[in-house]
Amino acid sequence: MTMARSAVGTEVTAAPALRLSVLDRSRTRRGEEPARALRDTVAFAVEAERLGYHRFWVSEHHGVPGVAGSAPTVLAAAVAAATSRIRVGTGGVMLPNHQPLVVAEQFGVLAALFPGRIDMGLGRSVGFTDGVRRALGREKDAADRFPEQLAELLSWFDPAARGPGGVHARPAEGLDVPAFVLATGAGADVAAEAGLPLVIAAVRGEEAMLAAIDRYRARFRPSARAERPYVVVSGTVAVAPTGERARALLVPEAWSSAHGRTHGEFSPLESTEEVLARAMTPRERAAFEQALTGHLAGTPERAVADLAALMERTGADEFLVTTSTYDRVELLDSYRLLAEAAGLV
Repeated sequence: MTMARSAVGTEVTAAPALRLSVLDRSRTRRGEEPARALRDTVAFAVEAERLGYHRFWVSEHHGVPGVAGSAPTVLAAAVAAATSRIRVGTGGVMLPNHQPLVVAEQFGVLAALFPGRIDMGLGRSVGFTDGVRRALGREKDAADRFPEQLAELLSWFDPAARGPGGVHARPAEGLDVPAFVLATGAGADVAAEAGLPLVIAAVRGEEAMLAAIDRYRARFRPSARAERPYVVVSGTVAVAPTGERARALLVPEAWSSAHGRTHGEFSPLESTEEVLARAMTPRERAAFEQALTGHLAGTPERAVADLAALMERTGADEFLVTTSTYDRVELLDSYRLLAEAAGLV
């Protein structure tokens, strides 16, 4: 056991050597109603709290058949109401899709209802398709204004700041809601400039991620929200009694990702057996094989050793586990085996 910050604030408590958190995207399964995925997310959060995970975050996707989570602050409220200790937040609210005042008000309500437990994870993505962007009233270039939107959002929590016409964001004003920037590549510079914790994944490969983390630390400006750089690395960790079964857990998500890249639609999850029996085009096969790489998968001991090595290479403060698979029992078993091997419980 080591001593570590309980959030990004100043409170110090005993914590495991590895600080692990969860991001659940409310993945749908083929043939099931999206409502099932949302209920499963809430039940998953209850189990994650029991297993000793530090945070439980939910995501924002619009018009995506494979993801039910379209309103993360609403879902976060349900998660927080069903739990009592675990930190709850978003990974993340896509700020270009919203007015900063409204986002501040939503997190203000969450923080007022569940004091000391709410995280505000923020991203710069816009809708996945032209149709979704039109429905949201946004264009692709809306993401270019992310730094300005982020600054405006944070200002609504500052009692000394005033909006146009003397507007106040209530009940957000004066509340301390930790903010995180979800970023890849240049987005790390936004987190450094704002003096906020960084959440990053190796979507462009580990070397690119390491370079972005180094740049973030070098350019970090201490702020009232964070005195020092704080890095959360996110990714998939699939754990099972055997390495073969752990790797099989990756198959449903890999096919959904491959289908999204080749057909423009992120589809509901299918079982490992269905995916492996599927006849794929050469393009689909290449995308599928690529989507199977870059993850941590193995027995509990192997997964924790590989995860500890990754944390050493990155110098990260925390790891956000983003694993999805078709079989819900195997999914929860994966998180349980990881928690037990990492000493969370």
